[in-house]
Amino acid sequence: MKLSWLFLPCALLLSSCGQDDKSSAKAANAQAAPNIEVAKVTAQKLSITVHLPGEIEPYEAVAIFPRVTGFVKSITVDRGSHVRAGQLMAQLEAPELVAQRSEAQSKLQGAKAQLAAAEAKVASDESTYEHLKAAAATPGVVAGNDLFVAQKTSEADRAQVQSQQQNVEAAQQALQAVTETEAYLQVKAPFDGIVIERNVHPGALVGPGGAASAANPMLRIETLSRLRVVVPVPENYAAGVPERMKVDFTVPAFPGRIFHGIIARISHAVDVKTRTMPVELEATNPHAELSPGTFAEVLWPVRRNYPTLFVPTSAVATTLEHVFVVRIRDGKAEWVDVKTGATVEKMSEVFGDLHEGDTVAARGTDELRPGTAVSVQTSSK
Repeated sequence: MKLSWLFLPCALLLSSCGQDDKSSAKAANAQAAPNIEVAKVTAQKLSITVHLPGEIEPYEAVAIFPRVTGFVKSITVDRGSHVRAGQLMAQLEAPELVAQRSEAQSKLQGAKAQLAAAEAKVASDESTYEHLKAAAATPGVVAGNDLFVAQKTSEADRAQVQSQQQNVEAAQQALQAVTETEAYLQVKAPFDGIVIERNVHPGALVGPGGAASAANPMLRIETLSRLRVVVPVPENYAAGVPERMKVDFTVPAFPGRIFHGIIARISHAVDVKTRTMPVELEATNPHAELSPGTFAEVLWPVRRNYPTLFVPTSAVATTLEHVFVVRIRDGKAEWVDVKTGATVEKMSEVFGDLHEGDTVAARGTDELRPGTAVSVQTSSK
């Protein structure tokens, strides 16, 4: 009896331990299989609009430098002046060009006089040769040597005429060159635009080199009716830029107003320094409201002509070493490293070892370790 009483506490102790082990196992199993909300990986073609910075530039811009050295006789435009193509903006004067033109004209007249004398001589000598040739038909009237000399003299005269003709042409070209150079004394507008800078005044010495003002242009002209909006497109948006597409943009000077441009020029090359690709919009500015140099906010269309994968934005987890989503396969969690792309509402574009229809945790977290058994609940989002 005493032994039975001794074993009874031991049995009770062992029974209690067994119950505690079973409870711990159940608790461990419950902890190892958390109930998580999941979502499906979907595939769709990206079509969103992002805000990108841009800069408005004139369609045409030119700095006007003098082609010849001279003094500014008059200048009829100033900063802000509207000009038309071919309009006279400034008149230069260079007395040495007048002297060069007079000299060239004198040389041309001299060359023409020498040509006329050579032509008269060849006519006279050819007439003499023809008479001697006719007289030589009668034997003994003209010596054969005289006829030969007359023939060679005519040939030499014709060569002299050709030489004088070339001298006349050279003199004409020299005069034309001086005349064309003299035309550079009239500074005219190359296109319709507006003068944005003026650096000279009447009496100033200007010239292509050697003059004090040679480093600065006389004038700067830009177009206002037609503009370029240069947009540096990030390389992850650079693929599939739609040409001739209408794009909206805004400028700080006109809050609330939306302007429009057409995608006109695509560089098709990414700048290695900024990792962006310059794209130009072409915009009309008939009332000269927009000013070159202004910054713009462009509503840039991002399109992909092929489907990509999307997951809820909350499904993407980030640590110091990984950007990943937690995929649920066969009731267990596994980490899949991804790279993120664009965000559409509450969905994020992801690239990695995922497939359409895969199940991922709706809330990505590094607390859900790989290999963890889970029970799933479909996301209501």
